[in-house]
Parts: sequence; structure tokens; C-alpha cells
Amino acid sequence: MTESRKDPQHNSSPIHRYFAGLTEATFQAQLGVADSAMVDYVSDLLVRFVRSDVVHRIRGVNGRPLMSITEMTVEATKRMGDARRELHRHIGDFTLFWAGVFPEALRHGCTERDDQFESYCSYGKLSYRLAGSIEPADETAPESEILLRLSERFELCAYGLREIRREWEEGGDRDFGGMILLN
Repeated sequence: MTESRKDPQHNSSPIHRYFAGLTEATFQAQLGVADSAMVDYVSDLLVRFVRSDVVHRIRGVNGRPLMSITEMTVEATKRMGDARRELHRHIGDFTLFWAGVFPEALRHGCTERDDQFESYCSYGKLSYRLAGSIEPADETAPESEILLRLSERFELCAYGLREIRREWEEGGDRDFGGMILLN
């Protein structure tokens, strides 16, 4: 179960409705993706990652936020069960968000041999596959099948997120109850 399904107020927020509409239009109408669970997951990811504290919410044993994929991956090997699943899921979400919404940040200053974008895609696919292979104890956690589909369709989802970004940039400024998206 995705984040928005747990919190009915989350579904009614203006930012959630905006991203849900953009995601559905992009994935279903433009890309022909009729997987409503995956579309909902990507929409919820956008809503969650609007907050920077969610993007960097994973902390190491010293309490410091883990900022790199390498640090997060090493930390995941130290965890078990749901904690390991959740960390791999976060790595998948983190890499999908950056590869989809801000791919230029991953390619800035990189040579073809050292393409951070390709690395993010590889880590993202692997992390979603690993998270999907661990059955959750928490019944409100995303279903394993969704995480496995995100692994299989990672590049398509990243492309869809780039298209969503293009749409919101072309759509002008939007006010979401005190939070404004500017282009």
C-alpha cells in the first residue's frame, strides 16, 4: 500500500491532486502505461520528495544523514528484514527521483565512462528488486509486486518523471496552500 492510501488527508491536498493528475496524464495518455498501482506509486513519490527532509531521511549509526548511494547501500547491508527492505526501497525512490526529475544534475561534469546517471539507474533497479524480494511485515508497506515492476520499468518511469517535470515547468507557477512551485 502506498503512502497516500494510508493518509486520506494526503490524497486531498492540492499538491497531491496536482501530481496525481500530471502523473496519470503522462503515464496513461502519453506513455500508454495502464498500471494504476505503479502510477499511484510514482505520484506518491513526487509528493513525498517535495520535502527535502524526506529525500535525506536515512541516517547512519552516528545520526548523520546518508547523502550518497554508496553510503546508503553499505548501510542496507547492515540491516535486516523490514529495515533492509525500507532502505532498499528508499534507494530506489531516491535514484528514480534524481534520474527522472533532475537527470542533468547527474550528468553535470561527467565523462561518458563516469556517467552518474547510468549508475543511479543501475542502483535504482537493483534496490527496487532487492526491496521487492523481502516480504514486508508491515501490511501498509508497498506491495512487493509494485517494487519489482519499478525495477523492471525503471527507465520508463524515469522518462515519465522527466515528462512530468516538463509539464509542470510549462504550466507556470502554482500555489499549493502556501507552497509554491516556481518555474
